[in-house]
Amino acid sequence: MIDKEKVVKKMVDEMAETSREILEETKKDDPFKKIVPSVIRKGIDKVNLEMFDEQTKNSLLDAVGEEYIKRGSLIDAIKAFTISNNKGKLVQIGKNYESNGMFGSAIDAYRLANETDQLMRVGEKCLNEGHTADAIKAFRLVDDKDKLLKVGEDCLKKDRYDFAIEVFSTFDDKTKLVDAGLHCMKEHQLGYAAKAFELAKDTENLSKLGDLCLKEGLMGTALRLYELADNQMMVNFIKENFPGKV
Repeated sequence: MIDKEKVVKKMVDEMAETSREILEETKKDDPFKKIVPSVIRKGIDKVNLEMFDEQTKNSLLDAVGEEYIKRGSLIDAIKAFTISNNKGKLVQIGKNYESNGMFGSAIDAYRLANETDQLMRVGEKCLNEGHTADAIKAFRLVDDKDKLLKVGEDCLKKDRYDFAIEVFSTFDDKTKLVDAGLHCMKEHQLGYAAKAFELAKDTENLSKLGDLCLKEGLMGTALRLYELADNQMMVNFIKENFPGKV
C-alpha cells in the first residue's frame, strides 16, 4: 500500500528543488518577481490578470506555478499551468506522479494537458501492472472502446466482476452485460449477476435469478428480482405466501 502522504511530500520536495533552481537562474532579470507573491496572496482563483496581454499573462502564470511548486502546493501549480496552457509542465507533473505510483493523479494531469498519447501509454501501463481502475479511467478519457472492452473481458476472466460490469455498462453493451450476468450466476455471485441483468434490462434472466434465490430461501432478494423483471405473478406469490420474510 502506497503511503500517499509520504510519496507526495517526496515528490513535492523533488519538484520544488527543480523549481528553486529555475527561479534562482532567472530571478535577476525576472519581471514578475514582485508580482508573483501578490498573486499568490490574492489567490489564483481571485486575481484579475485581464490587464496583461495573453503572452505576458501566461508567463506570469507559469512563474506563479513554479512558485507554487517551490511552496509545495501542487494542486495550485496544476491550476496555474492549466490556465496558462503549459502542457509541458502538466506532463512533467504527471510523470512525477506516475513515477511515484500515483496513477490516478498522473492521469488527471495528462487529461488537463490534453495529452492523448500519454493517457494511452499510462493506460496500458496500468493494465499491465494490474491497476484496473486507473486503466479504465485512462481509456475512458481517450474514448478507446476496444481497449475498454479488452479490460472488461480480462476482468471477467479474473473474476473482477465489478470492473467488468462497469466497463460493459459504459457502452450499454447488453450482450456483454448478459454474458457477464450468466458468468456471475454460474459462479454464484448473485449480487453482481443481478446488477448485470438489471443494466441489460434482461427480464428473462432476472426472473431466472429470482427463481434461484427463491429456491435458496432468499425471499427478499427474489421479490426484488421479480419486481425488476415485472414478473407480477411471482411478486404476488411471495407477498401472499411469505409476508413475514420480505
